[in-house]
Amino acid sequence: MINATDADFAEQVEAQSGLTIVDFWAQWCGSCRMLMPTLDAIAAEGHVRVVKVNTDENPKTPTRLGVRSIPTMVFYRDGEPVGSIVGIASRQRIDAALAAYASANSVKAS
Repeated sequence: MINATDADFAEQVEAQSGLTIVDFWAQWCGSCRMLMPTLDAIAAEGHVRVVKVNTDENPKTPTRLGVRSIPTMVFYRDGEPVGSIVGIASRQRIDAALAAYASANSVKAS
């Protein structure tokens, strides 16, 4: 699990190849805390990069990307956003999104 800031978001996410999940969260957000164990498990498997951005401490990045509520997961493939999920999501939903976004022909679906 990687913690990114406004200062290093481009390096940690946009300059990376492969799949990345960016989790926009805040400490006070109960739904965000409920999502953490699922994202921790995905990160531990090592197939997908998982990057967390605390929106209270780093407001510029979520604003630039149009994140309006948390939790929001934005999926990146080779440094480009390819989709998102807003709100709490099951492991099955996240896995389905990852499978879709891994395809070179994926379409943006939220």
